[in-house]
Amino acid sequence: MIKTGIIGGAGYTAGELIRILLHHPKVEIDFIHSNSQNEKLISDIHQDLLGETYLSFSQKINTDVNVLFLCSGHGNSKTFLEKNIFSKQTKIIDLSSDFRLKKEGNEFLYGLPELNKKQIQSSSHIANCGCFATAIQLALLPLAKSQKLKHDIHVHAITGSTGAGHNPSSTTHFSWRNNNVSIYKPFSHQHLGEISQSIQQLQNDFQSEINFIPVRGNFTRGIFSSVYTKTNLSESELIQLFEKFYKDEPFVFITQKNPSLKQVVNTNKCILFVKKEGDKVFIISLIDNLIKGASGQAVQNMNLMFGFEEAEGLNLKAMAF
Repeated sequence: MIKTGIIGGAGYTAGELIRILLHHPKVEIDFIHSNSQNEKLISDIHQDLLGETYLSFSQKINTDVNVLFLCSGHGNSKTFLEKNIFSKQTKIIDLSSDFRLKKEGNEFLYGLPELNKKQIQSSSHIANCGCFATAIQLALLPLAKSQKLKHDIHVHAITGSTGAGHNPSSTTHFSWRNNNVSIYKPFSHQHLGEISQSIQQLQNDFQSEINFIPVRGNFTRGIFSSVYTKTNLSESELIQLFEKFYKDEPFVFITQKNPSLKQVVNTNKCILFVKKEGDKVFIISLIDNLIKGASGQAVQNMNLMFGFEEAEGLNLKAMAF
């Protein structure tokens, strides 16, 4: 059994992470840290865990845990690690955006298993991918690997309200979000940097624009992204390309039936639908933003880092209805 610690345990991604780790056969949760909820029962905040755990939030930190998950808000992970020194044997997985982009002095590896699996297996510091970035990259990586991204890319993606985090805001409370749709950060979303970085890792001459329109949806969880770009490949060649790229990936599925979001909600799956329309390839990419887009992918990375089966503890069932 490996001992895990969680920092920032009160948010949505931490709640999903706790739920997964409680049922992971090779994990023991050592502590769940929270400044705002200190000494409260975990199940008082994450109420779906009533009867699943009697652990409480704490402000105590064990610096010798085997793996540390950082679930605090963006900008907090770097500050936390500057103030708290952990054992050299402690592996760290950060779910914020603090370490996703390659910069001098950044020792974190970008944690998209379908891109960096071998490196993840030997790494001790992982920067978990962004949720939008995960869905969009999985739609594009096979094309980048084959050096086929030669034209501008267009992305329209809609996300559930949990993508905005646990703290309420003017665009997340129910009366605003219900029966409503809105666009935010068009062409300037923060995940564009990591998407371009990953594409250039596989296709270093990629210079095209990624035109990304993010949309706030009137549902709680999931990302439905539609992506298109020009291509000279046929539909059968495209499908073969995607199937070959993902043939050994346990969580990515290629379908020839137009998919729906509920197929992935509450799972670590990504479902990809690939279609040729005229001179364009059209791709639908679906994930659960809290699981494959955050906590499930973090556990997937943990499994790879410790030599466990990649899908260990992640046999989660979709909410089909």
